[in-house]
Amino acid sequence: MARERQRARTRKDLLRAAARLMAEGRSPSLEEIAEAAMVSRATAYRYFPGLDALLVEAALDVAAPSADILRADSAPAGLADRLAFVGDAFDSMIREHEAPLRTMMVHALQRRLRGEDELPVRQNRRMPVIEAAIGDAAETLPPAAAGRLAQAMALVIGTESMLVFKDVLQLGDEEAREVRRWATRALAGAALAGD
Repeated sequence: MARERQRARTRKDLLRAAARLMAEGRSPSLEEIAEAAMVSRATAYRYFPGLDALLVEAALDVAAPSADILRADSAPAGLADRLAFVGDAFDSMIREHEAPLRTMMVHALQRRLRGEDELPVRQNRRMPVIEAAIGDAAETLPPAAAGRLAQAMALVIGTESMLVFKDVLQLGDEEAREVRRWATRALAGAALAGD
């Protein structure tokens, strides 16, 4: 487990270094990013198939909502409403960055197909926000129910659900948003009912 956490931190360090260099107005090389993250170039290549994949994901990492959104005055108090609020925030980001998110998915799927699963192929951006929404809600859940609800919500929020809504179900953005909100309310209701 400690090794997995270290790998996740290394991946996150690479993303942060790339984002920091891009924010300075630079077009960094993979070598510059690796140096800024204090890892070797070979390590950077183990985590990302190339510079393009790293830069695309670094930009998405910056754009992704964080748990800080739940501190906004507009953040609701109830469990279902907080989860819908988080879902809407991710939905807005996904709409704005659909093409790079699809590119990131392609890179992740290709790495899995090549059997490169000893290192994390994706950053887990949604779970910390979902868990914060559940943990800070007005209603409290037993830890097991909170964990199960967070896992279920991860299926409803994110790039994968966007692919299902758009590509499989061929729903428009607004209809997809309503289906996600309905699923969110149903999952929160089931968790609160102890189901």
